[in-house]
Amino acid sequence: MITSGNNGGGQGKPRTPLQTVTIRFAGDSGDGMQLTGGQFSDACAIAGNDIATLPDFPSEIRAPVGTVAGVSGFQLQFASRDVQTPGDEIDVLVAMNPAALKVSLARLKPDGLIIVNEDSFNAKELAKADLPADCLDGALLKGYTLYRVPMTRLTQQAVADLGVGAKEADRCKNMFALGLVCWLFDRPTASTEQFIRSKFAKKPQLVEANLKVLGAGHQYGESAELFTHRYTIDQAPQSPGTYRKITGNQAAALGLVAAAQLAGKKLFYGSYPITPASEILHELSRLKNFGVVTFQAEDEIAAMGATVGAAFGGHLAATGTSGPGMALKSEMIGLAVMAELPVVIVNVQRGGPSTGLPTKTEQSDLHQAIFGRHGESPVVVLAAASPGDCFEATLEAARIAIRYMVPVVVLSDSYLAQGAEPWRVPDFSTLAPIPVTHPTDPATFKPYQRNEELARPWAIPGTPGLMHRLGGLEKQDVTGQVSHDPANHEKMVRLRAAKVAGVKLQGPGLLWSGPDRGELLVVGWGGTCGAIRTAVSRLADEGVTVSHCHLRAINPLPADLGERLKRFDRVLVVEGNLGQLRGLLRDRYLVDAAGFNRIQGQPLAVGDIARAIRETLKLRLTAEGANK
Repeated sequence: MITSGNNGGGQGKPRTPLQTVTIRFAGDSGDGMQLTGGQFSDACAIAGNDIATLPDFPSEIRAPVGTVAGVSGFQLQFASRDVQTPGDEIDVLVAMNPAALKVSLARLKPDGLIIVNEDSFNAKELAKADLPADCLDGALLKGYTLYRVPMTRLTQQAVADLGVGAKEADRCKNMFALGLVCWLFDRPTASTEQFIRSKFAKKPQLVEANLKVLGAGHQYGESAELFTHRYTIDQAPQSPGTYRKITGNQAAALGLVAAAQLAGKKLFYGSYPITPASEILHELSRLKNFGVVTFQAEDEIAAMGATVGAAFGGHLAATGTSGPGMALKSEMIGLAVMAELPVVIVNVQRGGPSTGLPTKTEQSDLHQAIFGRHGESPVVVLAAASPGDCFEATLEAARIAIRYMVPVVVLSDSYLAQGAEPWRVPDFSTLAPIPVTHPTDPATFKPYQRNEELARPWAIPGTPGLMHRLGGLEKQDVTGQVSHDPANHEKMVRLRAAKVAGVKLQGPGLLWSGPDRGELLVVGWGGTCGAIRTAVSRLADEGVTVSHCHLRAINPLPADLGERLKRFDRVLVVEGNLGQLRGLLRDRYLVDAAGFNRIQGQPLAVGDIARAIRETLKLRLTAEGANK
């Protein structure tokens, strides 16, 4: 809670210590809110806070300026303790225009703090947002602490002597907001200053303009009578090591590169740009010095085809996309299944169907990942649990793909992919190598002769004497010749299914907290992990004990999952869809699982999950009472 006080001391205005703060920067798409939030996140991470972020983009690329549809937000929770989510409710809202205020106000705590760019609250902008003329003075903001700051005018004053045009000056006002908030929470600005010098290195005038505006915002907090005190948040406890701020897409890219290095292979990444997976392609395109080859294809089908070809050629082959792209890739993924080639497919899920909500998060591609291909076409499916876990998930996927000669789908989502957290950089020397063998002896080579794990050999085209044929037609067991024999087809279908069913992960197939038996088990997968974990911890503080099982392996499911489920009186499955995992668990294990489901384009809220858990426990007790 943000409250006034006189604790602290030192130079300037008094400081009030806080344990955790959730702040949201919101404005028009052109107001630079993502950059502002990202830079403030960096400052908090450098200061030693634990952080969790939520970039929140508008779904339309060019929504009308100043409208509710065009609001871009960046939410951040930073704390002196462990945090798992970007926060349910906002302590501090920085609103650059009326539309941003309108969109974000419902998330603000009743006693929250609001900083507005007063200059944007004119009749024209208020009309676009459908807000009354007295919205800053009337009942709308009653109970909040409101700071009205003329950011546009103060920005223009700060750069008046630089000869900067009005449009360029207006683009700097986000730096004023950033400087002010850095002052308010005693965050360093050195990293932002370095970023400005690097970003505008070829435009010295813009470097000076942004630096002056950043400094002006910081100084305004100290000198203006409007602000009577500031806040401090101590460092969060961390295990020793080297840390960096990382997003899920960055982690996925690094996981693929690490896997290629551990396998002694070049990495081929074929992709077609699609929100919200494009950053994986961007990250990998900068890593050519690690033997990474990136290919931006003309469409999703070509990207998948090139990736299958790269795997046939002996490379670690990967592609990335979102749900609509997965639909287009499905035939080529089927080809990889039939040819039994090692391919990694990263699906960064977004709101659907069709174009749906392209910048919003969802978990609705689970069925697509498991079943979304023609014929009996099994693939391994993994799900990352946090932004940092995207590294482990893609590394695990590559291990499995090579070991079992099988396509592997890694499910991420927009929240994980673009959200950030502190990540402890692993010591590369401690990562286990990925063994790769390619046959070379023509006397013993058979294209579909399987090892004890049912994997066929990975023969490199052009190896003397190892001529073989791969393709979409069914092959004869062992010899690899095209076969139309019905019995052989059934045998090969069953072999491919058995291979996937027998896959064993090197890392955990599930994450567990709480007792191994009891009244209620909460099951989740993917990006809901932090919210469920926080809800369960919050309830434990209230004396309510429930267990949490978070699945990282979806196909095959962990071998002991059925037994674990049956040790609990009730099972509650929490997911961002209409109940896809719940249906799988009910079908596979015959458990009467209940579901908590939200499909609103936003990460699931901790408070909503906690209420669902309480309600489930209440229903169980009511049912027991009725049966007595």
